[in-house]
Amino acid sequence: MDVNPKDEQNVLLVQEKGSDKMNVVTGLDNEGKPKTVAPKQENEPDFLKLDKHSNVLENFLSNFMRQAKDPTHFGFFKVPAENIETNAQILSEMSQKGDVGKEFLKEYQVDTTPFQVAEQQTQGEAKQEYKPIDESRVDWKLLEQFGITRETLEKTNSLDAMLNWRKSPALIAISPKIDDVPLHTQARLSFREAPDGRIIPVVHAIQKEPQLERELFGYSFTPEDKENLLKTGNMGRVANLVDKKTGETTPSFISIDKLTNELVALRADKVRIPNEIKGVTLDDKQKAALANGESLYLEGMTAKNGKNFNATVQVNADKRGIEFRFDNLPKQAQQQRQAQSNEPTNRQRQSDGGIRIPNKLGGVDLSEKEQTTLKEGGVIYVKGMIDKKGQSYNAYVKVNNEREKLDFFKWNPQKKQGVTPDNNAKTQVSVNSDGKTNEATKHTADPMKNGQVQPTERQKQETEQKQEPQKKSKGVKI
Repeated sequence: MDVNPKDEQNVLLVQEKGSDKMNVVTGLDNEGKPKTVAPKQENEPDFLKLDKHSNVLENFLSNFMRQAKDPTHFGFFKVPAENIETNAQILSEMSQKGDVGKEFLKEYQVDTTPFQVAEQQTQGEAKQEYKPIDESRVDWKLLEQFGITRETLEKTNSLDAMLNWRKSPALIAISPKIDDVPLHTQARLSFREAPDGRIIPVVHAIQKEPQLERELFGYSFTPEDKENLLKTGNMGRVANLVDKKTGETTPSFISIDKLTNELVALRADKVRIPNEIKGVTLDDKQKAALANGESLYLEGMTAKNGKNFNATVQVNADKRGIEFRFDNLPKQAQQQRQAQSNEPTNRQRQSDGGIRIPNKLGGVDLSEKEQTTLKEGGVIYVKGMIDKKGQSYNAYVKVNNEREKLDFFKWNPQKKQGVTPDNNAKTQVSVNSDGKTNEATKHTADPMKNGQVQPTERQKQETEQKQEPQKKSKGVKI
């Protein structure tokens, strides 16, 4: 029999106890039993495929052990998808040949013992009641060395998240001292338990770029991994990471913290793939895809406001769950959304509500990455925008969710607060677009140029001539 267990494209056969019949697995039903089809080539589109770089088998068996009432009632065998009818028939025949047949089947039988043990451990952990961090254990004095107090965390809406073992939702200004010299920077913060039982702060500093050239817990990123991480923020598959202390290998999701560029790993067994997302029921293939780290485009989801929307969903390690992305919609869906927008500003509203993100700003096309950055609350820098009088200017741009508008800044608002466009364009935009003037510009008739803060001599002469009142002759006094 031409059966090679190392083949890149395998399928899973299942045999019930007491039966010699083999069927191909397609998924799990609601009771945790394997859903199957006959081992015929015509059923190939329904087969549960086990690819070379896939963790579908591990995810299937993990879910099976969690849901099945009697896991030992089934035996599983991994064989190549090619010649499936012949392979299934031979395995069925060998299962009837006593000890000789059992010895033959061992080469293809899947050992489910590790998954049973893992599920028992998971169930034991689940029984332990979840507890947020007890504030009395927090080393507040150590936190103050970074210029941070409890009140700071409350004001930045970070305290609740951090006391629930998560990162601060936004960057926080910190001032650690090096040789008694304060260093002012920004970072995300979290808490962890020290060996002595104290809860101490962890600083997640901003990195210039993700460290993709280095190994992460023994894992080296492939060119495809790097491309996926830089494009979507998620690696797109599950990686086996190695604990240097224990040597334990753990399947994990990997993502990029979009605020700090830090690489974040999350154990795959800590993520539960839901049966339903925003009203859309997932089939077994869709759940397997998400469990394997792949992205999934879903249509007809329902937002909190009752509106339907479409989006790409994927497990995000930094968010510790499913994230929604609007940067990779099929072209047809994008065109449909554009056609439904009749506003002259040509803004596109996220289907789940919120401000509409434009395709253009001041005549400058925004890339999908820039639009995504705005949707996720980030800041972009746009050069060469044109104001209402046809003059060019640059600005930092950020979404103002409270006022449902875009704000323009002269400085990066994530580093320093500002309320006007780029400093070189401050006067220009105030005069040309907003109609504002000061003493130097109040009589200027021509448009101001980029970087211009004073009217030119020609502008002064022209405006003075227009503004100067004609003197009336009063005659000659005798």
